[in-house]
Amino acid sequence: MGEVSVLAAQPFSPEAWDRFGWVPVSDTDGRDGIHSLEFEWGDAHLNFIGHAPDEIERTADGPVVDRLYRHATHTQALMLVNCDAVMVVAPATTDFSSSRDLEALRAFVLRPLDVLVLHRGTWHWGPFPLGGEPLRMLNVQGCRYLEDNTSVAVEEKLGVRVVVRTP
Repeated sequence: MGEVSVLAAQPFSPEAWDRFGWVPVSDTDGRDGIHSLEFEWGDAHLNFIGHAPDEIERTADGPVVDRLYRHATHTQALMLVNCDAVMVVAPATTDFSSSRDLEALRAFVLRPLDVLVLHRGTWHWGPFPLGGEPLRMLNVQGCRYLEDNTSVAVEEKLGVRVVVRTP
């Protein structure tokens, strides 16, 4: 194994999340409606999705961020339902052409009932459960997301293995 970069997970907050998407607000909040969900293909779809603990590699330093994904045609909204999780994101403009792009990565600890929206094109890994219980999430994304699911293998592309330090 080559170089390892340890990314410390931070608490999730609307302010910290701002570069990657937004956090919905109450309908009585004056900021309600300033953001809109986008579905270029007109294929908005609501379902439940999940991730199991064994879907990712875990090391003594933390879970390994092997591959990030993004959707160019639509936003994605998630609400965690049942357990704590970790998510790694990078702005849509990140091209992973040099190890300097590691500085764009951010990791967040998410709690049950946290709700977030990813901007179109935001790179993301997870959310994955922190414990041994499978994670369930309410999900709004394009129904044809598999046709719009670009990915990047982080270690292969940058020559650096990224692990997340979680609380």
